[in-house]
Amino acid sequence: MLILPAAFGMSAAAGRRFAYEQWDVFTKNALTGNPLAVFLDARGLSDPEMQAIARETNLSETTFVFPRDARTEADKGVRVRIFTREQELDFAGHPTLGTARALFARSGRKVPAKLVLDLNAGPIPVTFEDAAGYGEMLQADAIFAETHDAAAIAPLLGLKPDDFDPAYPIRNISTGRPNLIAILRSIEVIRRISVDWNSTAQYFSAGDRQRGFYLLSRETEGKSARVHARKPGRSGEDPATGSAAGCAAAYMVATGIAKKGERVIIEQGSELLRPSEIYVTADGSSNVRVGGYCAKVFEGTMLLP
Repeated sequence: MLILPAAFGMSAAAGRRFAYEQWDVFTKNALTGNPLAVFLDARGLSDPEMQAIARETNLSETTFVFPRDARTEADKGVRVRIFTREQELDFAGHPTLGTARALFARSGRKVPAKLVLDLNAGPIPVTFEDAAGYGEMLQADAIFAETHDAAAIAPLLGLKPDDFDPAYPIRNISTGRPNLIAILRSIEVIRRISVDWNSTAQYFSAGDRQRGFYLLSRETEGKSARVHARKPGRSGEDPATGSAAGCAAAYMVATGIAKKGERVIIEQGSELLRPSEIYVTADGSSNVRVGGYCAKVFEGTMLLP
């Protein structure tokens, strides 16, 4: 049982139960991809309780579904809130796809089908295409912001300027969460990054907002992938990053790595032994779509006072 502090104002005799499922996102195979906990009916949970539960699951994100009447959900979508261990997010990619997949599995709908999630960032539609559960979200149009010099970014990553591919700009892009996209020369380079987070915070203290690095290499492990990716984070590396993949989709079209409207695969997570495949497509800065498969790992009940 999860025992919460008395400050939450709950009676120990209340005895509440909340069903949840864990899904591995951007993979067909359990125990790979990016794990996500989905609480299927979070009605009755307070904001501090949701934050405490997200700390308890100890995953990068946990989502909470708030069912509403059929008419409201038809008009506005299914209300979902996303929490990291530290804070609530307006939008994140793998929680959006994973939550939609969990809801789709319970809905009994046949493909093709569309679910709309009502996130803090606004409505995000997710379309399911096949019986295996391939889902694809439509992200916000990409915003192309600042470019950066390799000489300035290299020391932040423990690299040298010539470790970056000079044919591609280092650029800050957002489809809801800003990411700095950079193309490194090889997988060997991408695997020896070592981020200086204090210097990184100082460097990005002015200028455009920045939510971290999304580092790509055109050298890949799998023949089907177009790029290999890593998403280092101060509190841990991400094995699959849907929001950053949307930024990368727009970037790849803008730089000619992918064609307009072409669906390509981003491979990520092998460095963490959690290989992932993220399918992306874009028409430049618009019609940015990020998709993939999800595998259900387990289900359970959380007991609260």
